[in-house]
Amino acid sequence: MARTLRSLLTDDLLERIHERAAGHDRDNTFPHDDLADLVAAGYLTAFVPERLGGAGLSLEEVAREQVRLGAAAPATALAVNMHLVVTGLAALLVARGDDSVEFILTDAAAGEIFAFGNSEAGNDLVMFGSRTRAERQDDGGYRYFGTKIFTSLSPVWTRLATFGLDESDGQDPRLVHGVVPRDGGGIDTRDDWDTLGMRATQSATTVLDGALAPAGRVYRSLPPGPSADPFVFALFAVFEVLLAAVYTGVGRRAIELGVAAAQRRTSMKYDGRAYAQDPDIRWRIADAVLAQDGAELQVFALARDVDEQVDHGRRWFAQLVGLKVRATESARVVVDGAIRVSGGGSYFSGNELGRLYRDVLAGIFHPSDDESAHSTVATSVLGPPEA
Repeated sequence: MARTLRSLLTDDLLERIHERAAGHDRDNTFPHDDLADLVAAGYLTAFVPERLGGAGLSLEEVAREQVRLGAAAPATALAVNMHLVVTGLAALLVARGDDSVEFILTDAAAGEIFAFGNSEAGNDLVMFGSRTRAERQDDGGYRYFGTKIFTSLSPVWTRLATFGLDESDGQDPRLVHGVVPRDGGGIDTRDDWDTLGMRATQSATTVLDGALAPAGRVYRSLPPGPSADPFVFALFAVFEVLLAAVYTGVGRRAIELGVAAAQRRTSMKYDGRAYAQDPDIRWRIADAVLAQDGAELQVFALARDVDEQVDHGRRWFAQLVGLKVRATESARVVVDGAIRVSGGGSYFSGNELGRLYRDVLAGIFHPSDDESAHSTVATSVLGPPEA
């Protein structure tokens, strides 16, 4: 029986967002109009269950939407991705009986915008360690002191999901995860986002100087290092799938532009016929499509496995980090192929393919990086390295 996949993003909405993308890239500005359109479409409550007033979409459904949004405006898609990851992991946990993060869903239903404050300069442990200090308060809340980088949605977020290290008990250090409100003080957003690509994400540095997560907004206290806690799986699953979806959308759009260029450009060598009739060009387009088709299939398949709670056992994390690496690397290959087909015009700064080329490079900086992913995959099939 065919499944019915729900959608919130209309073609007209995506076209409006696409038309604005070049200007935000050129001017290094946040896409406030895009966000307003997405809010009006109910997209920021895509993961919120229907009982709480949201759309209640599955991970696969949101991944498919993120591919479409990534094709229209990669930076807009990547920015809103952070809100969707926070709400998505909360929805996954709540659906599996963990109500410690239901407040995230109720806040999102009320219009709050979530960002991630996790990445730190020089922290190659990523989620398994932190340079940020978490200071417990008498009532069970926590204050955070540290500097977070790549905080997408920096001009607009109202809630920051973050974490830090509580070392008050030297025998039992804990990584403490909580949500801090922007209007609670102790937060400074630097105006330092001027990057090669993904410019409209406005992922500025955030300095936490005593930002408070109230006791009711502290939802995990875990020992440093890898953890079997369901929160860690939910975070990795939603983050890696949706990140892969955005970059797969970049590849989808690059294919469209490459095909259009091959059909539009003509060859003197082939008596004025379109480059689409050149065997070498046809091979290059086909090569890009082969990579793109594989990327889309794996994103949707793994998202569906998360939704259906397929048991990949010890290989789950290898599947997730592998998806991120394959999807982002495939997108780079696809965009490169489209540029080679399209010719020198794509080298100009205002050309869309040139922008996609700059945007797609950001994929190498997201976790999990190549080294971490290869280590995870090796351990999943060979076991841990000997001490």
